[in-house]
Amino acid sequence: MKNVKRTRSQFSILAGLFSAAILLAAGCATHQTPMDTGTTAVKVQNWGHTKAGQPVKLYTLSNSQGVTAKITSYGALLTEFWAPDRNGTSGDIVLGFETLEKYEAGHPYFGATVGRVGNRIAKGRFSLDGKEYTLAVNNGPNHLHGGLKGFDKVVWESKIVRQTDEAVAVEFSYLSADGEEGYPGNLYVTVVYSLNNRNELRIDYKATTDKATPINVTNHSYFNLAGGGDVLGHELFLAADAYTPTDETLIPTGEIASVKGTPLDFTRPTPIGARIDKLKEFPGGYDHNLVLRNSGGGLALAARVYEPKSGRVLEVLTTEPGIQFYSAIHLDGSLRGVGGVVYNKFGAFCLETQHFPDSINHPAFPSTVLRPGETFTSATVMRVSAK
Repeated sequence: MKNVKRTRSQFSILAGLFSAAILLAAGCATHQTPMDTGTTAVKVQNWGHTKAGQPVKLYTLSNSQGVTAKITSYGALLTEFWAPDRNGTSGDIVLGFETLEKYEAGHPYFGATVGRVGNRIAKGRFSLDGKEYTLAVNNGPNHLHGGLKGFDKVVWESKIVRQTDEAVAVEFSYLSADGEEGYPGNLYVTVVYSLNNRNELRIDYKATTDKATPINVTNHSYFNLAGGGDVLGHELFLAADAYTPTDETLIPTGEIASVKGTPLDFTRPTPIGARIDKLKEFPGGYDHNLVLRNSGGGLALAARVYEPKSGRVLEVLTTEPGIQFYSAIHLDGSLRGVGGVVYNKFGAFCLETQHFPDSINHPAFPSTVLRPGETFTSATVMRVSAK
């Protein structure tokens, strides 16, 4: 894996964390918000209890430019992300809910940290070091986003780790036990959300393990920069000249194909809806992994989205080799989010920074295998502005 750094394995520490873990058991509303405090700030509040009785916290990060992000320890997920438009009016640019109960009732991964392996694994099976592993099948014939109870459905330990005039940060940590959802190894994961005065919401991932295991964590936020309606008029640029074609169940064939001449060519800024009709039959819109030009070589621009009416701009930078572009083809108006906004088909887009889908079964793809003595690291930055 290109973004794995080798360190000394510390199994005794991992075991202690495992024991401690056992013991410790976004909508699109818009309005003017009084979040410009002249500096960065972070506050924490109790956000209720899960059905199992676990306490959940909600953190609010804000900066001097009127940008605010809310993250909860349930699923380490981003519930709200407020950004000003060209007139200075703040709006929530992600889909999400205002209560814990709505998240526990079920949702399509709004703002969630997904893992241990995000995206799909064919037929829920893989072989690693000569041993076969079987995972839950929860998306047609395949395994999706960590299984029946992935990282998005657990309560993470959390704490404020930085609070200065220029930036604030909150760390979420979780010990995924050996055998959880069928995966091997005790995997200790940390996710740090930080917000600075450059309007950058950064997510840093880190993980270690005591057995070889696949890992492919990402954030699954749904964006709508307009504050409502569909996103077909949003103009998208992707720093990707290739993609990974799939079969009818969205499992890669193993081929790396050029985007030239396809609806996936966003190498020049293009409205999301400009060619979406060519995907009506399959898969009904965008749900594709793009191969980034930087291909995991360091933090680099992966995508830029501009919404003409509000003037809002979202830039996504990442260290990952791929990005899943999804146009919310399965939203159907049955869910209401922050401010009572109804979430309809094409009402958002996702830009999930990642290793390629089903990489564990494709040796030619960048590896997702993490081994003892190594540290997995990954970073994604979501930068907002207006013009």
